[in-house]
Amino acid sequence: MTRIKICGLYRPEDIGCVNEARPDYAGFIINFPPSHRSVTPDWARELRSRLDPGIPPVGVFVDSPVETVAALLNDGTIAAAQLHGHEDGEYIAALRRAAPGRTVWQAFRIRSAADFDAANASDADLVLLDNGYGTGQPFDWSLEGTVTRPFILAGGLTPENIPEAIRKLHPYGLDISSGVETDKKKDLNKILAAVAAARKE
Repeated sequence: MTRIKICGLYRPEDIGCVNEARPDYAGFIINFPPSHRSVTPDWARELRSRLDPGIPPVGVFVDSPVETVAALLNDGTIAAAQLHGHEDGEYIAALRRAAPGRTVWQAFRIRSAADFDAANASDADLVLLDNGYGTGQPFDWSLEGTVTRPFILAGGLTPENIPEAIRKLHPYGLDISSGVETDKKKDLNKILAAVAAARKE
């Protein structure tokens, strides 16, 4: 079964939606002001306290200090850290020292077949393949690249194209945010449809 993460939760109402839909993961974008979905660590803790305990929370970070990420991992606010900036192998190693045994995901912007090589070489526990981090558009799914490890697919996903994405790319999981929103707010019906589509394939 393909896993699905509903990302960009920033309102209590969003938590209510995912508690009803029960995706495999819920995502918070932490300390990234360019996104209207950004939340502070304290607000992430508050939202996490309202989240069903059976849904693992994932924190999304862009070049945040290791100490900030580690603190949220170690206090249980998040179950995994998803890195979307310029974090490299040294950063991941430092994060593992600061938060031993915690799960680390790393996102890669796919522009050419060569970008798959970087994803394959990542020291992260799981990699995420995206178009451009928050663009709401898919990368070119016809790119000839080989991913030799499980990956999460992101970028431009909607309840309508999830079946095609799964059939073409066979991802371990899906990461969806704007595709389950109406007027930049999470839409319960779209979330329910996305979770159903992921679990049908």
